[in-house]
Amino acid sequence: VQFVESGGGLVQPGGSLRLSCAVSGFTFSGYHMSWYRQAPGKERERVASITPVGGSRNYADSVKGRFTISRDNAKNTVYLQMNSLKPEDTAVYYCNTYSGSLLWGQGTQVTVSS
Repeated sequence: VQFVESGGGLVQPGGSLRLSCAVSGFTFSGYHMSWYRQAPGKERERVASITPVGGSRNYADSVKGRFTISRDNAKNTVYLQMNSLKPEDTAVYYCNTYSGSLLWGQGTQVTVSS
């Protein structure tokens, strides 16, 4: 099992980023997938989830209306479009199954700062 997250970087408040997570080693299309984040000194939290065929999505209150999760089962990839970014969105972002039960990847750093 492998998760490879990419697309992070330094962005100013109000800016946007699109994260990607390439998945291998299991039947991606059969799993409910999520994006998580972990800020310094804080526990990892789930920020967005999507059902196996993308028919239903859920978001943490802190990102609702600003972030959009999507997936491409043909490419075994899950995405997170992040708009109107705030300094409090600064964290390392990870993808995993909804249960977070598989081996975590390295994540991608997102820093929101002026």
